[in-house]
Amino acid sequence: MKNQDNEKNIIVNRKARFEYTILQTIEAGIVLQGTEVKSLRLGKANLSDAYANIKDNEVWLLNLHISEYTQGNINNHDPLRTRKLLLNRSEIRKLLGKIKEKGLTLVPLRMYFKNGKVKVEIALAKGKKVYDKREAIAKKDFTRDQERKIKY
Repeated sequence: MKNQDNEKNIIVNRKARFEYTILQTIEAGIVLQGTEVKSLRLGKANLSDAYANIKDNEVWLLNLHISEYTQGNINNHDPLRTRKLLLNRSEIRKLLGKIKEKGLTLVPLRMYFKNGKVKVEIALAKGKKVYDKREAIAKKDFTRDQERKIKY
C-alpha cells in the first residue's frame, strides 16, 4: 500500500485485514466538525471497532472513536457520534447491491489526509472463519522464520 506525496496516514485499522477478507476498497470523504479534524491531526482516533452502514441511501460510519480535542471548549464533539461518508450515488447503489449478499460488510481500513481533506478508505469485506485466521498466523510465522534464516 504505497502512499502518494499528498497523502498522510492518520490511523490504520490493522485488525481489519486479519478479521476480514478484503474484496474491494473505496475512497470516501467524511463529514467532520472542526475539533474532530484537530484531534485527527494529533492522531487521536480508533478504527478497530468501526463499521459502515447504509441507511436511506446514505453511508454512515459507526463506532469510530475520535478523542475530544484537549484545547476544545464546551462545543467539543461527541467522540462516538455517527459520521456521514461522502460517496457518489452510483457508488452507494453498487455497495448496497453487494451488501445484500450474505456475509458482506463495510469496514474502514484507514483514515488519511489527502490535499488537506480527511479521507476514509472503506472496504467491502467478508468475515474470515477461525481456520482462515489460523492459516494467516501460520503463514506469517513461516515467512518470519524464513527471513531470520536468510539474515543469519
